[in-house]
Amino acid sequence: MKKVLVTGAAGFLGSHLCDRFIKEGHHVIGMDNLITGDMKNIEHLMPLPQFEFYHHDVSKYIHIPGELHYILHFASPASPIDYLKIPIQTLKVGSLGTHNCLGLAKAKGARILVASTSEVYGDPLVHPQTEDYWGHVNPIGPRGVYDEAKRFQEAITMAYHRYHGVETRIVRIFNTYGPRMRLNDGRVLPAFIGQALRGEDLTVFGDGSQTRSFCYVDDLIEGIHRLLLSDYAYPVNIGNPTEITIKQFGEEIIKLTGTSQQLVFKPLPTDDPKQRRPDITRAKEILGWEPQVDRAEGLRRTYEYFKTLSHEELYSAANYRYGTPYEAGSHAVGK
Repeated sequence: MKKVLVTGAAGFLGSHLCDRFIKEGHHVIGMDNLITGDMKNIEHLMPLPQFEFYHHDVSKYIHIPGELHYILHFASPASPIDYLKIPIQTLKVGSLGTHNCLGLAKAKGARILVASTSEVYGDPLVHPQTEDYWGHVNPIGPRGVYDEAKRFQEAITMAYHRYHGVETRIVRIFNTYGPRMRLNDGRVLPAFIGQALRGEDLTVFGDGSQTRSFCYVDDLIEGIHRLLLSDYAYPVNIGNPTEITIKQFGEEIIKLTGTSQQLVFKPLPTDDPKQRRPDITRAKEILGWEPQVDRAEGLRRTYEYFKTLSHEELYSAANYRYGTPYEAGSHAVGK
């Protein structure tokens, strides 16, 4: 049995990681300050003796008693609404939070995997994006607080690896979806499904020709698990290379949900990426990994989850979304 720390444990991906390591027979410590996480995502784990929860902000000093084998640093706002509403916290968790996690890994002799993102590529000039591409990012644009926090995170992680010999892993996560996403998190899939469930038209920003590629959460977690256990210290793209336009995706959601709503178009937000698709050659060669769940099946599972949400959750998501200070780009950024 290994002892595993998952930061951002009450979030979408963090909660699925906790499930995976509990399933593998390990002792899991979940840590979250709940600024964007939801205890509902991990309440099923709370009675288990092999699970602990620490309500803590990783931007402050982290203390974990006893031994620690693995750290998975997934604490961070990860949606446009969140990181545009709390930009300073987003920068701090990517910098101070990562520094604290790396210091803990060094002190404990633990292996650490940090969650980076396809956003480090910005609005890419290379397509599809390989790990060797350095990106095209606006550091002072509204999205820069997230993009640059993650780019710094990668830099300090490699510094700890090279200078201190810490065992580090970096996963660059592309658009992921599945159960436990928040309807109000600003990403295109929950936004579209939420609008369909509320009987609203689906809002597309721009002309809908911008592309995304969507990876089902179970596939992503498998890729992360394989990367953690690998011997590879450099960034690895984990995502689904099947590309689709936002317009086509909206049409798929309308068909899936059986609604009579239409697509409506609004101006494209600042620095919205025009193309997003991972090159997963490295993941295939090093990890023997590639996605297994096709989009139709993944969307069906995700829709079934969203249908279980209460009327209050459904409509509080709508109110939250339209109340964001960055309304023009609130859910078409497509992350």
